[in-house]
Amino acid sequence: MRYLFEDYALDTDRRELYRATDVIIVTPQVFDLLDYLVRNRERVVSKDYLINAVWSERIVSDAALTARVNAARSAIGDTGEKQRLIKYCGAKVSAS
Repeated sequence: MRYLFEDYALDTDRRELYRATDVIIVTPQVFDLLDYLVRNRERVVSKDYLINAVWSERIVSDAALTARVNAARSAIGDTGEKQRLIKYCGAKVSAS
């Protein structure tokens, strides 16, 4: 499945993120985080749901989650200041 947003494409079959025709290298956890947020873009997800989906209920520190959210933002040209595509307030996350 290919999800298109702005000038990005998230190809879940190939597990690749593209900007136009360029592949953007992301870690597997960052890809899974983007995949989960894109699939659930119509709602705000709790930190617990996100951790369960991406880390399979492993214990994850807030710092590790924040780092992955920031890496995902960076990969798609977003920032914590703008929060144009990924909104994160510590307990809840959403994709625009």
